[in-house]
Amino acid sequence: MPIDMDFVSVKEYAKGHGIAERTVRNYCVQGKIPGAQLVGKTWSIPSDAVLPARANARQRISPLLRALREQKEAKMKGGIYHRTQIDLTYSSNHIEGSRLTKEQTRYIFETNTIGITDEAVKVDDIIETANHFRCIDFIIGHAAEPLTESMIKQLHGMLKSGTTDASISWFAVGDYKRLPNEVGGIETVPPEKTGAAVRTLLKEYRDKTSVSFEDILDFHHRFETIHPFQDGNGRVGRLVMFKECLCHGIVPFIITDELKMFYYRGLREWTRIPEYLTDTCLTAQDHYKSLLDYFKIKY
Repeated sequence: MPIDMDFVSVKEYAKGHGIAERTVRNYCVQGKIPGAQLVGKTWSIPSDAVLPARANARQRISPLLRALREQKEAKMKGGIYHRTQIDLTYSSNHIEGSRLTKEQTRYIFETNTIGITDEAVKVDDIIETANHFRCIDFIIGHAAEPLTESMIKQLHGMLKSGTTDASISWFAVGDYKRLPNEVGGIETVPPEKTGAAVRTLLKEYRDKTSVSFEDILDFHHRFETIHPFQDGNGRVGRLVMFKECLCHGIVPFIITDELKMFYYRGLREWTRIPEYLTDTCLTAQDHYKSLLDYFKIKY
């Protein structure tokens, strides 16, 4: 499904990035801003287009990200990439109600087939598991890039592609919700304000001179409060957290089923008692660090 893209003027783009309009026009003429289009005599620029200086800046690749990329390309089994794919996919899907076991998840990843089972298995659970593997590959490949609106929409489209939801016109796979939703009985941002809310969140996040562990958690809380998609918000949000940890040299983490209730409590109480979510995620991070220790990957 095509993904809608929002455009801004040269003036709006310049103001949003704190640079001169003349500089922006020069970038457009030189083809340095991806997606910029000349409409008549006016340039229209994708709202989430990255500044050339930021897009080309060299970033330090952590030993973990390097290992994930190398093992992914080599299709290596039994390493940190293999383990991350299975643990992150199983845990994130299981939190959202998937009935697949960890062994079934492993079997799908390793063989691209589903093993024989005594119980009925939902086709959507299988599809979303395979799709989640692709999402992890996507965030590994794009980990060092700034987080954008189109990237978030792409993750959602990838996750829900081929599912029953994808055949429902109002569900909007790969795009923002069209109907109001709620999370845990709490109202979320209405559909007509969702795009603006996400763009504001992204701008405030990208404007930070450095990103900390707590900044990533705060982004996650605000993202889940917006709840931009009809479904799949939790999984997309946790994928984004993992990607942003890789981007900023922070050891990532996986919320397991044992931590689920503490995680939900942490999200619910973030603005009042941020320590709940922080402590839960630090515990999850310690678990992932133990994996890195086992695989002898520095952090």
